[in-house]
Amino acid sequence: MKPYTKKLVLEDGREFPGIGFASDTERVGELVFNTSMVGYQEILSDPSYADQIIVMTYPLIGNYGITDEDYETKFPSIGGMIVKENNDSPSNFRYTKTLAEVLEENNIPAISGLDTRQLTRILRDAQGIRAIITDIDTPVEEAVAKINAVERPRNLVSRVSCKKRWFARTVNYKYDIVAIDCGMKFNMVRSLNAHNCNVTVVPWNTPAEQILAFNPDGVLISNGPGSPEDVPEVVETIRQLKGKVPMFGICLGHQLISLAYGAKIEQINPGHRGGNHPVKDLTTGQVLITAQNHGYAVVPESVKDTRLEITHINLLDNTVEGCQCAEDKVISVQFHPESAPGPTDTNYLFEKFIRMIPAVKH
Repeated sequence: MKPYTKKLVLEDGREFPGIGFASDTERVGELVFNTSMVGYQEILSDPSYADQIIVMTYPLIGNYGITDEDYETKFPSIGGMIVKENNDSPSNFRYTKTLAEVLEENNIPAISGLDTRQLTRILRDAQGIRAIITDIDTPVEEAVAKINAVERPRNLVSRVSCKKRWFARTVNYKYDIVAIDCGMKFNMVRSLNAHNCNVTVVPWNTPAEQILAFNPDGVLISNGPGSPEDVPEVVETIRQLKGKVPMFGICLGHQLISLAYGAKIEQINPGHRGGNHPVKDLTTGQVLITAQNHGYAVVPESVKDTRLEITHINLLDNTVEGCQCAEDKVISVQFHPESAPGPTDTNYLFEKFIRMIPAVKH
C-alpha cells in the first residue's frame, strides 16, 4: 500500500489521512458529497462546484479516464476531490487523459484512500462544513487555523461566468436564444442547439436592454455556484425581462427567477447533489429521476404571495423543484434537465420552453 502523503482536515478538527494523486497544493473549501455513479468528468468541470471539495460516494473513480468532448466548461474550478479509490489506468478507447493529469493541469488537489462513507454520513448531518486538503505532516491545530483564516467566497458567479459573449449556431435553426451565463454547463447550449436554437451566451451582469437588443425568442438563465442573493444584478435583469420574452431558469436560474417574483430562498441541509433525486411533476403526475447540485431552495410558503405556481416538488424532502408563471411564459426548475451523462427523464423541459416561443414570435 502506498504511504499516506495528504490528509483532509475538517473545521471541527477531525482528520482523514490519504494518498495525494493530483496537484501538490493546499486548498480550503466547502466539503460536499455527490452520489453519482458515473459522470465524474462532468462533475469536476461543472462551474456550480466552484471552490468546493467534492466527496465522490461511488467507490471507484477514474476508471474511464477523461475525454475531450465531455467537458462542461473549459477550465474546471472545483476546490478538490476526495475518492475511495483512484484508477490511474483507464479502460476507454475515447479517453485522452487520466483524472489525475487533468486535476494537476488545473492545480486541483485530490486524495484517495479515505473512508468516503464515513465522510458522507458526516456531511449528511452538517451544513456548510469546510475542510482543507493539506500535507500529512501539517498539525491539526495549524490546519484548522488555516481554514478559519479563509473567508467564505462571495459572488462566485462573477468568477466562473464568461467574460464576453460568444455564439453557438446549429443547422436548421428556427429560434434565437440568449443564455445568461451564471456558471453555465456546455450541455445546456448543446441541448438548445439540438432543439434548432442558435444560442448567444452573455456574461452574468449583462443588462436587460442589451439582451433585448438581440431580439431573442427566449432567454435561458443558467445554473451557477453559491447563493442567489450574491447576484442581485441578475435578479434585477430578470425583473426587467419578465413578460417581455419567454424565460427558462435552471438550478441557480430557478432561484433567481423566484427571487425576481418575490419568493424567498433558504439554505438546506445537506443540499441536493447527485443523479438520483425523485421529483414529481405536479402538472402531469409523473415522477422523474433528476440530477442536482445546490445548497439552497425556494421557501414553499413564500411562493403563495407571488404570481408563480409550484410545478415540481422533491419527493425526499418536499422542497420546491420547479415554478412557472404561465402569463409571463416563464418556467424554472431546480434540477438539471440537460444532465450529462444522465438521467434523461427531464429533457422534455427544453421542448416545453421551445413551445412557449411561437405564441410570442408569431
